Amino acid sequence: MSIVGLLTFANFNGVMAQDAAATDTTEQVAATDENAAAEATVAEEAEAEEVAAPADETKSFHQVLKEKYIQGGAGWMTPVLLCLIFGMALIIERILYLNMATTNVKKLLDGIEEKVKGGNYEAAKELCRDTRGPVASIFYQGLDRIDQGLDNVEKAVTSYGGVQMARLENNLTWIGLFIALAPSFGFLGTVVGMVQAFDDIETAGDISPTVVAGGMKVALLTTIFGLITAIILQIFYNYILTKIESLVDQMEDGSISFMDILVKYHK
Repeated sequence: MSIVGLLTFANFNGVMAQDAAATDTTEQVAATDENAAAEATVAEEAEAEEVAAPADETKSFHQVLKEKYIQGGAGWMTPVLLCLIFGMALIIERILYLNMATTNVKKLLDGIEEKVKGGNYEAAKELCRDTRGPVASIFYQGLDRIDQGLDNVEKAVTSYGGVQMARLENNLTWIGLFIALAPSFGFLGTVVGMVQAFDDIETAGDISPTVVAGGMKVALLTTIFGLITAIILQIFYNYILTKIESLVDQMEDGSISFMDILVKYHK
């Protein structure tokens, strides 16, 4: 009986030990599965953040500009944009015209002197017709009146020089207008945005950044875009003025040399 009891007790302890071991194994597997699931979730969140971050970083300049344009309010940003478009159109036209009006005055005067020296005024006029630019046009007007005397030639050169100067300065008034209008529309949008902010404060009955943020954003964005437009147009406007001054100097110096040639060789 003692032997049977010992064997029974031993078998019972073995079964209990096996059950405990199985339970520990199950708990370890469950813990491992939970850790793996947690790590997978963290990895997925990290990947989602990595995917979202490049999406924010890869916004093009055009997209950012479009967003700011919408945030600033189309009603106030559109006039500023129109000032930029029309101003740049006139500036491009002036730059092309002035570049085409540039002439190699020394080469032209040498050609005129060579033909006038031989008394061939028609060939000199032909040379002026084939040369583009206001300087050649002034010389042609002078040569066309050579039979009327040098006094009339000088008057023609002076008068037509004023006409050419007016043509060089064409559309500058409109460019100056757009330079003034762009920041004016921006400041007007600023004032309207501030009024909107105070209206929101009055409606909410509370002063907080959230309440006034919308109106302040409109105010700041319209001012920024208006000033940027004015700065861009002003830079090109000053370049055009410098180009015109250079051409006027060429016209004046060339006219003096032209009259000297006629006085020297005209009989």
